[in-house]
Amino acid sequence: QVQLVESGGGLVQAGGSLRLSCAASGRTFSTLTMGWFRQAPGKEREFIAAISSAYGRTNYQDSVKGRFTISRDNAKNTVYLQMNSLKPEDTAVYNCAASTTFYITTNPTTPAAYPYWGQGTQVTVSS
Repeated sequence: QVQLVESGGGLVQAGGSLRLSCAASGRTFSTLTMGWFRQAPGKEREFIAAISSAYGRTNYQDSVKGRFTISRDNAKNTVYLQMNSLKPEDTAVYNCAASTTFYITTNPTTPAAYPYWGQGTQVTVSS
């Protein structure tokens, strides 16, 4: 079992920044593939970014490339999502997710590939 706890959400004006954190426990963190997803009201959950266990390979949804950065600190068992140049359309509940599977080519972008989820943190961007 993997337990995930997100923090760092809040209310920010358009153009501002936030850094989300997700603390993991229960498994050796360095072996986990980690992802961030978000869900806005009335919309489906969508992939934001992921980072691999080995080499820290990353991939992003096109709409956040150049604005969001995913990173991990294996010593702190934590994955981060730095969000810059925030837009009102970024408003959503953000969840981190974990998988114990090592992906050779690219990190998965579908929620079903991640068995473990945090409770989510609300991000609201005002215009």
